[in-house]
Amino acid sequence: MRFTRTKAIIATAGLALALAACGDAGDDTEAVDVEVADDAASSFEDGTRMKELADAGTINVGVKFDQPGLGFKDAASDMPTGFDVEMAKVLVASLGIDPNDTEKVKYVETISDNREPFLEDGTVDLVLASYSITDERRAVVGQAGPYLVTGQQLLVAADSDIADVADVEGEEVCSVTGSTSLDNIEAEGAKPVGFDTYSECVEKVLDGTVSAMTTDGTILAGYAAQNEGDLKVVGDEFSEERIGVGYSIDSPEMCQWIVDTITEAYDDGTYEEAFTATLGPSGVEVPELPEMDACES
Repeated sequence: MRFTRTKAIIATAGLALALAACGDAGDDTEAVDVEVADDAASSFEDGTRMKELADAGTINVGVKFDQPGLGFKDAASDMPTGFDVEMAKVLVASLGIDPNDTEKVKYVETISDNREPFLEDGTVDLVLASYSITDERRAVVGQAGPYLVTGQQLLVAADSDIADVADVEGEEVCSVTGSTSLDNIEAEGAKPVGFDTYSECVEKVLDGTVSAMTTDGTILAGYAAQNEGDLKVVGDEFSEERIGVGYSIDSPEMCQWIVDTITEAYDDGTYEEAFTATLGPSGVEVPELPEMDACES
């Protein structure tokens, strides 16, 4: 079976991170121009979740709302922006659904602690929310990918003497509850402190409540840009985070569709355009698409 694909054409290279770097993340940005797949429903086999979604013409997608460059939305915006969001749009459009139509696509704010519950109870159909692939998560939900590999670093005050993970031994370091980052930093000798959202954690670094924040370097780069002059990213990566797409474990057929669709997006240049537009302004170079895990048949 061959899936119908989509090519997302980025209309502007600004998006969330570029605006965040200027301190105006809430300003309006041009919508991403997409080509929605024609007759998508006929491209999927009966009984598959993709066919059901294509027939329904609606979908719910879990994304972050507080990660500049990956998944960001403020009260003044109708649509979230970021690289995770662009990958979500590629998948949605391949189902024949306009990813910019908020009546057909509901982008649901998904924090780290509710990604599995949202997939298990059907609140969302997909999760693209800096979602690290782990064996523990794959025991309860499906995860396809990775479509991005990054590593854990530290975000500290601009005048901090902390230069590497060794410098936070015994210090309080925050991240979000339910993330792998807390386990990793505890293993490095720091005292982990969990918050519901990354933005809360950032505020605690800014006001000096905690010594540092830790999570994927791409996430931290967005916050450093948003708080230029006040925050900085330091240290080498001390973990490998394999970012993937979450889906219901009851729909294993979604895995190959996700892998094939993202692979084609990389091959046709969509992946590079999306990365450049969202994370590129932080100075992060466009990576090669990682080798994605084989899907169980």
